[in-house]
Amino acid sequence: MTEAILFELRGPVALITINRPESRNAINAEVRAGLFAAWKRFEEEPSARVAILTGAGDKAFCAGMDLKEASATALKVPPRGFIPTLGDAIQVSKPTIAAVNGIAMAGGWLFAQMCDLCVAAEHATFAITEARVGRGTPWAAPLIHMLPQRIMMELLLTGEPMSAVRLGELGYINYVVPREQLLPRSFELAQRIAANAPLTVRACRALVYAATETGRTQALRTGDTLFEPVYLSADAQEGPRAFAEKRAPVWQGK
Repeated sequence: MTEAILFELRGPVALITINRPESRNAINAEVRAGLFAAWKRFEEEPSARVAILTGAGDKAFCAGMDLKEASATALKVPPRGFIPTLGDAIQVSKPTIAAVNGIAMAGGWLFAQMCDLCVAAEHATFAITEARVGRGTPWAAPLIHMLPQRIMMELLLTGEPMSAVRLGELGYINYVVPREQLLPRSFELAQRIAANAPLTVRACRALVYAATETGRTQALRTGDTLFEPVYLSADAQEGPRAFAEKRAPVWQGK
């Protein structure tokens, strides 16, 4: 990792922190490189089952692109793979949680959006501000599966911020908590996921994303394909056996 990105393993949970609080955790070259490395490390670490992404401090999760750097480099169309976007520039097969500790603007919204789940502090605000600076939001397309169309329109066209509380009411955020409870609640959620059968968890995650890409019948058939190796795994026998023996299951991930 770089100093701009911190990586810590706490049991089965990887904590990834954007560490530029003096710049509101804005995305510069160091952050981009560090996140590519961090997500790769998470995916390849056998003991890590869930990752939490957060920002240093309690003011900003991520304020988006470092516009000073963008101006200095005269950035035009960002090349494919420029931003370490999960599900696009980089692939992970394990669950991820955004722990939003403050403002999440532009690329910061993207980082929260790309994670599978989101926990936010009560004081956090979210905004897609590109219309205010003449930049683009091609990454916002998946929002149509996460928010009502007119809410998405409002956010994109006005650039105005929306509170975590309001987005929680709309179903975009899983839990809105007091700031001091943000990481404890995120780790609690991560531990609950990590305690489950890892093959089933990964297949469930893949099913959700596959369902956004296809119609009902094709999604059902995709589900059959995703879960066949799960049914045939040793863990599929261990789960019922542990239940019958009244003990906690010992997952092997195979």
